[in-house]
Amino acid sequence: MSFRKVTHVLFDLDGLLLDSEELYTETFTKVCSRYGKQFTWEMKASLLGLRGQECANKIIRELNIPLTEKEFTQECNKIYEAVFPSVKLMPGAQKLAQHLYKKGVPLAIATSSSQDSVAKKMQNHKELLKCFHHITAGSSDPEVTKGKPDPITFLVCASRFPDKPRPEDCLVLEDAVNGVKAAMAAKMQVVVVPDPRIDHEQLKDATLVLKSLEDFKPELFGLPGYD
Repeated sequence: MSFRKVTHVLFDLDGLLLDSEELYTETFTKVCSRYGKQFTWEMKASLLGLRGQECANKIIRELNIPLTEKEFTQECNKIYEAVFPSVKLMPGAQKLAQHLYKKGVPLAIATSSSQDSVAKKMQNHKELLKCFHHITAGSSDPEVTKGKPDPITFLVCASRFPDKPRPEDCLVLEDAVNGVKAAMAAKMQVVVVPDPRIDHEQLKDATLVLKSLEDFKPELFGLPGYD
């Protein structure tokens, strides 16, 4: 299988670089159970890649929770304050980002989270943050008008590199179906490291599907390989 050579790499954050998706699941489960509602995997899977406000509205609407989006988010935020600082990195995340950074490949983070949420989750991973030229945080970025599967998060992120690469020259690393759809719509190749519960059929449009970032071979996309 042949892949296009790329020059820039865009990383998703939650579930790809950070093992944070379980923390979101625990938080949503807790808040929903206070109102006698069950937060299921099916519900969770449909939220992957959406911005914070989109997630809150979808949960409230579909589970009929008697809160406004703001109230729901405030309840979640109280839990996030306690759990986010302890979030761990995904296997291979630090190794890959630091390798590409040291080899001079321009990197950025394109996430549906807000800047505040990113800061809380990354407070103990400052070394990793140094690898990225910039972060586009969809939930708080005025230029990002929609969450994934809309391509705008990736298009805005790519446009903020000083040399303004073409979308075709960017590679996206993702973990979610909505992220794959967003990357494809942005005309970018996308490597996905999915939750094993995601139906493989939903990932058929991805350029490459991997079990772990540890399995990623940069040279497949014309990037410098590991020494």
